[in-house]
Amino acid sequence: MSKILKSVHSSAKRLHDTGHMNDLTMREFDALCLDPCPQFTAKDVVRIRTKNRASQGVFAAFLNVGKTTVAAWEQGTKKPSGAASKLLELVDRKGLDVLA
Repeated sequence: MSKILKSVHSSAKRLHDTGHMNDLTMREFDALCLDPCPQFTAKDVVRIRTKNRASQGVFAAFLNVGKTTVAAWEQGTKKPSGAASKLLELVDRKGLDVLA
């Protein structure tokens, strides 16, 4: 997040905290300030899965995808996108237990 965006978000948070901005508007500011979800390569998926000591089947179950999908990600024939990328990013940062 850029310095300007951080400053604007901080100001919006203060307005929200003092009751001058409603929850919906604050959520819109929060959404605008989200970092883009990273693109994961086949090596990234393997690294995340092995770091969490999970088989492809177990990893797939936690992510609510098929084992063949995880295998395709790891072979590079498919790329995780959308919700799967967000889940991978979360598991990469916080571990597989965050989904349990």
